[in-house]
Amino acid sequence: MRLTGEKGFTYIELVIALAIAVLVGGAASSATFQVLKNSECQGNHMTAVRQVQNAGYWIAHDTRMAQSISTDNLTPPDFLALSWTAGDEYQIVYTLEDMPDGAFKKINREQSINGIPDATTFIAQHIDPAVTDCAFAAGKLSLTVKATVGGGAARQSEARTYKFVPRPG
Repeated sequence: MRLTGEKGFTYIELVIALAIAVLVGGAASSATFQVLKNSECQGNHMTAVRQVQNAGYWIAHDTRMAQSISTDNLTPPDFLALSWTAGDEYQIVYTLEDMPDGAFKKINREQSINGIPDATTFIAQHIDPAVTDCAFAAGKLSLTVKATVGGGAARQSEARTYKFVPRPG
């Protein structure tokens, strides 16, 4: 009860104001958490997509140049060997190498010119070795690549199968 002439809030008014503030604050923090969680998931998915696309781009580029393609009888970690002659003799070998976490691999591209090692280029990471498949049959190279990024609820994967046709001759 308020006496005449007294200023201030009653206990009930303060409790109601505090309850409203808690509800608004809880809703705001929940919305912020959801935005951050979705942002992490989307970032992981885009990273996985970029890794798969980068592997496809480089292997497509080299396959279009290749006069010789080998996917059989390669010594691990090699999974694809390509070669061609254009004045000089080029050989490209793709390898799957361990990443520090041990579960996934990274793809490296090793280039030799006239039998002399020239450059090693990092192509992609977070590659699932159980899904990565490379085969050359009926004049076509078929490559399946899967990348997985993140952990827990934010873990995202992307898998693609590419089919490449080398240049004639």
